[in-house]
Amino acid sequence: ENFEDIDLEKTDTMWLLKGEQIKFIADDVTYLCPYAGRLRGDVIVTNFKLFFKCTSADEGMARFIPSLHQHNFLVPLGCISEVKKVSYTKNRENSYNLDIVCKDLRVLRFSHRSENNSRRPVYSALMTNAFPVSRNAELFAYTFRTNYPEFASTGWQIYKAEDECNKMARFGVWKTTNINSDYSFCSSYPSWLVVPAAVDNTSLRSVADHRTRRRLPVITWVHPEHPPVILRCSQPTSGLIDKPSEEDINYFKHIRIANSDQKIYVVDARPKKNAVANKLKGGGFEANEKYEAMELEFLDIENIHVMRDSLNKLRDVCYAIDDVHWFANLDSTKWLDHIKVILAGAIYIVDLVERRCHSVVVHCSDGWDRTAQLTGLSLLLLDPEYRTIKGFEILIEKEWLSFGHKFGQRIGHGENKPNDSERSPVFLQFMDCVWQISQQFPCAFQFNERFLITILDHLYSCLFGTFLYDCEKTREQHELKTDTFSLWDYINVHIKDYENVQYARHEHVIYPNASLRYINLWSSYYLRWNPRTRRQESEHNHYRAVEFASAQLCKRINNVKHDMDGSLRSNHSKPINQTPV
Repeated sequence: ENFEDIDLEKTDTMWLLKGEQIKFIADDVTYLCPYAGRLRGDVIVTNFKLFFKCTSADEGMARFIPSLHQHNFLVPLGCISEVKKVSYTKNRENSYNLDIVCKDLRVLRFSHRSENNSRRPVYSALMTNAFPVSRNAELFAYTFRTNYPEFASTGWQIYKAEDECNKMARFGVWKTTNINSDYSFCSSYPSWLVVPAAVDNTSLRSVADHRTRRRLPVITWVHPEHPPVILRCSQPTSGLIDKPSEEDINYFKHIRIANSDQKIYVVDARPKKNAVANKLKGGGFEANEKYEAMELEFLDIENIHVMRDSLNKLRDVCYAIDDVHWFANLDSTKWLDHIKVILAGAIYIVDLVERRCHSVVVHCSDGWDRTAQLTGLSLLLLDPEYRTIKGFEILIEKEWLSFGHKFGQRIGHGENKPNDSERSPVFLQFMDCVWQISQQFPCAFQFNERFLITILDHLYSCLFGTFLYDCEKTREQHELKTDTFSLWDYINVHIKDYENVQYARHEHVIYPNASLRYINLWSSYYLRWNPRTRRQESEHNHYRAVEFASAQLCKRINNVKHDMDGSLRSNHSKPINQTPV
């Protein structure tokens, strides 16, 4: 009932979830580990995971790590990006290898003995069960849900869109509209939107016509004390001639009037050269001279293709054995540079809203990748509610899921398309930025590092329905809320595991430093598969041990106090011998 059988870190023994079935077991397979050498054991493939059970190790490694079960590992099949057969001949011996590339930076290579004839059935089992979408089959999240019919899911009720919109629709200048209730207005937007109160539905449709994918500017955050707001949208369809829409110009005027006629800042996440190039495709950006009291700023955040290449380079560096050129190799990936630029962009938006009292419109090209990174991080810095566990869950639901970040395409759930150009680590970069902020403000967040890593692990696992598909409309069509569990169901019943013991809530806006001097590689996530570089003791376990020791000490103190009180009462009850004068 409490998902106690779910633990992706438990690898000492093979375990099965309800609804999980073993598809194939291959004996006497060698795992060619880049760190521990040749590990022999069994490969077990189910309809949810691949499990490697180590039965023997090289002599040198056996002395270093004597417990064989420490070499065991599992990979959720949803985490597999590509499976490749690799064959070669060395010293007149044929080698039949199976390479598995994972979305969490792992690259696994298994060597099969030719006489065992095990490579083909393992390959077949993986291709059948790891990529169900490519063969029009169900993801494991649906199978998993059917095996818990009595469990009442509450995770899907964490985020209530209408309630969140009503919180923002105040001061009489903003209103909640359900113009998109059937998703015919904009297929990738949520059903409930917050827009200027003075704009009618006809004008909203005209403004949407002037935006890519009809993603018009809508309010995503309202300052609790002052008029400034944050809006998000896609690029305008101004094209080469920079022809603006009169409805769009009037729409911006209503936004400006709501903030005491203060100048509006449009923050375009793209490099300017990319925005100019998009004009050739009918896109573009807002021209300063066409909009009254408006200023445009470009943030130079690269596109999804550059970010994907950067992550691939980071995988090569993190999974390499060479430590001699570590810093030079890490620098060549430009991963930390990209994290810095994204974080700096969010800080800039927060400064405009909080210190300079300007309303900000955020967009990139389509408004569902870099835009979600910037608005999500800005809200995290501005509003302490989003720095709680429940608040962060709401933030992901609101800024990423409801506003149509294409998780299905960016992650490739259940699809056998390893070279798809739509793959990109957009959400991973957001989570990396959240971790960077938490390192600079360790007491400001209710959640710990384990919380962030758990979310990323289940981003790929396909065990829960939270991150499946591309938008709210598609999720409703696939009836995720009734046919799958929410990730928040699992996290919230184990909430103690994800609490930051240093947390002390305060209502201040936080301003992290985006200098590269303060940006570090998230080693607990990226290097956790390398036993030579991963942290030997987790911070979470350390704090829990201290917490347990503290509780035991308090218990002993209370026992001593109780014994002392009893002793005092006993002494007072004894008659006092008085000596006669």
